[in-house]
Amino acid sequence: MYPLRAMLRLTLIVFLALTAFAFPQAAVDADVKDAVIVDTPSEQIITGALRWLASQQNANGSWSVSAGRKGEHPVAMTGYVLMAYMAAGNLPEQGEYAKQVKSGMEFLLDQLGVDGQFRGVDGGKYMYNHGIATIALGELYGETRSPAIREKLQRAIKLIITTQTEKGQNKGGWRYQPRPGDADISVTVMQVVALRAAKNGGIDVPQQTIDDAVEYVRRCSVGNSGGFAYQAGQGGPGYARTAAAIYSLQVCGHYDDPLVAPASKYLFDHKFDKQFWAYGSNYAGPAQYMIGGDTWKRWYDYMKQVLVPSVKRVGEQCYWDDHEVGQIYATACFTTILAMPWHYIPLYQR
Repeated sequence: MYPLRAMLRLTLIVFLALTAFAFPQAAVDADVKDAVIVDTPSEQIITGALRWLASQQNANGSWSVSAGRKGEHPVAMTGYVLMAYMAAGNLPEQGEYAKQVKSGMEFLLDQLGVDGQFRGVDGGKYMYNHGIATIALGELYGETRSPAIREKLQRAIKLIITTQTEKGQNKGGWRYQPRPGDADISVTVMQVVALRAAKNGGIDVPQQTIDDAVEYVRRCSVGNSGGFAYQAGQGGPGYARTAAAIYSLQVCGHYDDPLVAPASKYLFDHKFDKQFWAYGSNYAGPAQYMIGGDTWKRWYDYMKQVLVPSVKRVGEQCYWDDHEVGQIYATACFTTILAMPWHYIPLYQR
């Protein structure tokens, strides 16, 4: 057990004890949420996955899409892997994998230019890569308050704010290119989460930017289906796009939005939809976590039923082989989901 994890668990126990004395109902709610635990088999898999990810880190601190191959979306993949390490209690100066986290963080900081754009990313997917890298830096800044991160994080956030679409059906959203004019839910969710992570850390984010993003997400809802479309007013609902939408609403603070509960049910009803399943589950996990209670317990149990038997093992290392994006992506995302009951990611808290 990492020293930081032990310290935080002790702090949580003390907090719950004090909460139970002063606010009995709050303590009951916390007990329900904390009934979801990382059991021994899951912890062993998380440990093995972190070992495997460490073995796949490139010399410059980055990770790539495929194990053993360099140069494939290093900015995005490094962001995803850093989130996995943070979900297990690792920071640049704390945890068994502090060295790997610090090296990955420095890679992202080195890639961020004075214009707020990351170098070396695929132009066709730019804002997607920009979003996850900024999320990782936002969480790292919130945990460390490093001045070196803050200055560059502000640049990345400014780019997101200035590229939001300002009018029409797509108002409030983002698309792949760093310019206003078009939008879809998959790119929008990344920017929304990045804004929330930065705002949690004290970075200035205009409320109007968030409000407009929320309205765009709402316009993507599809009738009474409970699901969301890829773009506002276009197409039918789907598992991945619904997961992205419900997560967007919640990280913007709209936990009790009328669209949240039907969307949660939609995810349960369509959880076997294999189109972009890993991608969608990466959003569905924190979305159901923030709902909490029995919803989160049922979702986490389902995810364990899928992830534990499907993991691949090489000695003491573990990884998942995903055909959507690659092994690094799948291993980072699934490790993060399994580690959620440890409550290390501030972004996932209400």
